[in-house]
Amino acid sequence: MSTVLITGASGFIGQALATSMAKNHEVLCMSRRDPGVDLPWIRGDFGAFEDLRQLDDREIDVVVHLAAVLGNCLERNGIVVNVEGTRCLMRYLMDRGCRKFVMASSIAAVGFQSTKFRPLRLPIPDNHPCLDRDGYGFSKYLMEEVTKYYCRQNETIDVINLRLSTVCPDEKMPPPVKVGPLREWSIGRFAVMARSDAVRAFTAAAEASYRPGVRIMNASGPKAWVAEPVREILRNWWGNDVDLSCFERAGHEYDSIFDVNLIKQELGFVAQKLP
Repeated sequence: MSTVLITGASGFIGQALATSMAKNHEVLCMSRRDPGVDLPWIRGDFGAFEDLRQLDDREIDVVVHLAAVLGNCLERNGIVVNVEGTRCLMRYLMDRGCRKFVMASSIAAVGFQSTKFRPLRLPIPDNHPCLDRDGYGFSKYLMEEVTKYYCRQNETIDVINLRLSTVCPDEKMPPPVKVGPLREWSIGRFAVMARSDAVRAFTAAAEASYRPGVRIMNASGPKAWVAEPVREILRNWWGNDVDLSCFERAGHEYDSIFDVNLIKQELGFVAQKLP
């Protein structure tokens, strides 16, 4: 039985993940607010060494790092919390022997928040570069770069960065997207995942066999959250700016805009709740 530290345990995903993983692991929660679950809880900020010292007598096998500032944050807050905070957490845990890190990155790391965004390729690959203009996606991309930096320092660590899609309550999923105007964050409405599927994705990553190195995986469903063919919605937005031929093949008209083959192959994860 592994000891799993979950940061952001009081959050929407964190509470459900902690409760679920506690069935098979010793789970330790860390958050600034009481997560309200019957599990050991450390009150604190993951980006403060003084708070992390409360873990000095704990042996952590795996960390699932969910805590972060979210989209539409100020640029400075994204850098301070998502980048420097993550650096602090990883430095502390690495120095105390933790070798497995599961990090909540975001599909926003590619920079789709702006109406000026155009993907370099479709479906958008796991390692698509950051083209962000607003700061949040940039902070998640830099968080991934922090994990690569530390892996160059310590080649024994195993890091999985999950580029998580939009997560919604299972009982309150949004209506599928139809042809309409392009707005900021519009692509985020394409890639929607139920909370139960997000819990399964993080659990699969945490329980995956140890493999040193850094991996980046799109965590989204195999189908776009749409009511009309993907190519029609995207053509309305982008015209001929982007090659949409991958959605013109028979049987692929509703495929995910993000490539999800890697997470299926390596973690066996496929989202179950579809539109």
